[in-house]
Formats: sequence, C-alpha cells, structure tokens
Amino acid sequence: MYRLVNYMSRIGTTPVVAPKDVTVTVSNGLVTVAGVKGQIIFGLPAGVTVEHEAEGVWNVKLKKGGDTALHGFIRAQFANAVTGVSKEWFRTLELAGVGYRAAMSGENLVLTVGFSHPVTVTPPQGITIAVSEGKIIVSGVDKQIVGQVAANIRAIKKPEPYKGKGIKYEGEYIRKKAGKAAKAVGAAVGGAK
Repeated sequence: MYRLVNYMSRIGTTPVVAPKDVTVTVSNGLVTVAGVKGQIIFGLPAGVTVEHEAEGVWNVKLKKGGDTALHGFIRAQFANAVTGVSKEWFRTLELAGVGYRAAMSGENLVLTVGFSHPVTVTPPQGITIAVSEGKIIVSGVDKQIVGQVAANIRAIKKPEPYKGKGIKYEGEYIRKKAGKAAKAVGAAVGGAK
C-alpha cells in the first residue's frame, strides 16, 4: 500500500533576503521587484504566494494542493530578480579564431567571424552588450534574457571541435576531435608495429 506524502521543495522553503535598496511589492498575483539597476515584474501561479516575514525577508509559500515544482521555480525566479535589480547579471563570451573580431556600432554588436559579411546583433530592451579585449560581455537585470542573448550570440558561430574556432563562453572547455589526417597517421604508426 502506497502512502501519499506531501514533499516540500528545499529551494522553495528558503527565504529570499532583499537588500535595503530593493523594494518588493505584491498585488493582484504580480510581484514587482525594483532596485537601482531596474525593475522586474513576474506573475504568481495559482497555489503559490509571496509573504513578507521581516525587514527585507520574504518567503514563497505553497498553498495546500499547490505544485511543488512551481514552488521552487518561483522562489528561484524571485531570488534571481532581487540579485538582478541590485547587481545585474553578466555572461561573458570569448572569440577564438584568426581574424575573428567583435566591435560595437552604437548599441549593436558587429561580429566578423569568418562569413562573407559581418553579422550585426541588436540587443533587446534592458540588455547591454560591451566589447573589451576580445571578450563580449552581455549584462542585464533579467537572468533568463541575459542567458538567452548570450546563447544566441554563441549560436552565430559555435566552436568547432577540430581547431576550437568560434564563439564560446568564458571558461568553456571544448573537447577536440582528431582530424582525418591525425587518425590516418595513428593507424599507420599502430599498423607498423
């Protein structure tokens, strides 16, 4: 016989601490998080509420019958919003390849990455792109949008597995493959023994 157990989300039950320069308002199922860097508004699904506990401490509560997966998701979204409006989120990309360049043209990013023409990337509202020492820095208050814009830029010229040329995340490790010539040499050396 199976027993139905109500599991609590460990992430969902962790309180969110907002710094003094961040204001949080909850009304009509919408949470507004505002800070020095900007403002984020997101909706609360049925069964999840946000309650003020103490000075700068907020808890995401799950109503009876609410979805535990949404409990942890909303708490993570809330914590990311608090961090974003106070410090901003960053994603750094690196260029690897001879002649690969990135430059700014006003707000737009212009990439020269081995195509017959330069590729222009226009950032969405609330996202800032900067180029510094061969690195592309994407920043903004919304973590999801920052990550998506960085992924879109990387997709323009993904790092290839033979020489590692392309656009990659800072610190990303590219597993390299042996080319046909290296395989042929290896087979010839192995067969000669």
